Amino acid sequence: MKPLFLSFTALLFLNSTASLAQSPLADALKDSQHVLLMRHADAPGYGDPAGYQLNQCATQRNLGDYGRKQAKAIGVWLTAQGVDQAKVFSSAWCRCFDTATFLDKGPVTKEAALGSFFNDMSQSKKQTYDLAKLIAQEQRKYPNTPIIMVTHHVNIQAFTGVVVGSGDMVLVKVDRNGKSMSHQLYPSP
Repeated sequence: MKPLFLSFTALLFLNSTASLAQSPLADALKDSQHVLLMRHADAPGYGDPAGYQLNQCATQRNLGDYGRKQAKAIGVWLTAQGVDQAKVFSSAWCRCFDTATFLDKGPVTKEAALGSFFNDMSQSKKQTYDLAKLIAQEQRKYPNTPIIMVTHHVNIQAFTGVVVGSGDMVLVKVDRNGKSMSHQLYPSP
């Protein structure tokens, strides 16, 4: 009886220590060289209605039921990867801010550098420059702290060259100036 009890206890110990181990994603986010860019969760439609207002969610394209569930599921998935808390930044668009909030990783800060330029693609170069500057600034301010930035597909594509779907994430390795060096896509779980 005793060897069986010890084996069971050892198994429980090994299982609990394995769950404490960090995933490669969590490890990368704590090395001050990576940031996680995420496209907002599912928001039915395309673009925003004419005349939308950033300070009035009712005038924008917003998350649907599936998008809210998707954002919460991504938050749970991130926790399972070892990302319990993070510095979370978001575009001012409600679908991004709501996605960032549903992740439940900490307070969400709106940042203009994450705002969509879908309606004015001439802003791509400036927005991408501003995003790199923001990343470098925040990594210096919060070294070894996971940084999650919720934004739009055009922003992620301009920054990394990757086309992403709703809720997809891109782990980006950046240089000290915040410029993208390499990336890894994490499809929405």
